[in-house]
Amino acid sequence: MGGTKGAGPASGAEGAGSARGAKGAGGAAVEIEAGGRTVRLSHPDKVYFPERGFTKLDVARYYLAVGDGIARALHDRPTTLERYPDGVTGESFFQKRAPKNKPDWLPTAHITFPSGRSADEICPTGIAAVIWAANLGCLTFHPWPVRRDRPDHPDELRIDLDPQPGTDYEDAVRAARELHGLLDELGLRGWPKTSGGRGLHVYVPIEPRWTFTEVRRAAIAIGRELARRMPDEVTTAWWKEERGARIFVDYNQMARDRTIASAYSVRPRPQATVSAPLRWDELDDARPADFDLATMPARYAERGDVHADMADHAFGLERVFALAERDTELGDLPYPPDHPKAPGEPTRVQPSRARH
Repeated sequence: MGGTKGAGPASGAEGAGSARGAKGAGGAAVEIEAGGRTVRLSHPDKVYFPERGFTKLDVARYYLAVGDGIARALHDRPTTLERYPDGVTGESFFQKRAPKNKPDWLPTAHITFPSGRSADEICPTGIAAVIWAANLGCLTFHPWPVRRDRPDHPDELRIDLDPQPGTDYEDAVRAARELHGLLDELGLRGWPKTSGGRGLHVYVPIEPRWTFTEVRRAAIAIGRELARRMPDEVTTAWWKEERGARIFVDYNQMARDRTIASAYSVRPRPQATVSAPLRWDELDDARPADFDLATMPARYAERGDVHADMADHAFGLERVFALAERDTELGDLPYPPDHPKAPGEPTRVQPSRARH
């Protein structure tokens, strides 16, 4: 890469793209060559992570270094942008609707929210879209578990293992190990990744034959079975006061318009950690802090995208629904507060208040 100051954490990523100096109206700018397109990066020296000194250009170069991986994770998926225009210490917001100034080559999908309202959301189809969003201050990408041609039928079952107070990443690893065995029993295969914080996410690619309601039901069934096997360590309790010091299986991540940070996304934390795809045999030794803006490019250069083969699989959920039938008497679990009341859903009153 020539024509820019400071190599940054991803300076070895010539294969994914390059940056060169350019004149811009707002001061010095650079042009990024990414996926056969040229994307302008304004104010490349703006500091996004003060504790580490990482700049906007460092973020862009990081995404170039993991270009094929982040492009795979986002490909054709309606994606919400988590934007930090002034870095992680400034104000932030989630952008669901496609920006009016988006380039013509960036497609969108028409999606419907739980409220019944709808919007056109961007659907990245390559690394150029990622760099374009990074120029807007997007650090974390939140893709829907659907593709733009079938926006109402998820093609990923996402299982979020969320540590509660009194638990940590190591507890999530133990839950993930048990989950691994459960998925095997159900004829499924999962791909784990760090959340970029203390938790773990496990993705199961599925056939896009079911609705959000049905896939959420599958997530509940898996969570309940995991909790049965690890009652002192895992819970599906929606209300925090009932969870205790256990790993919460957040089944509502499969509800419509609920998303998880994509693989390779930079997280808005002082240390600039990233959501790192893992192999199952890495869980015990890996730690979320191991994977950040500076270290992930070297790992990627050595091992590539360890989730690349997800695209080769699409599983059925029939055995999971058979498991769910055993829990029919347990009924549904609460939806997020922004969702309309669903048939058969229990009351949305905090248990301690309901008792009063």
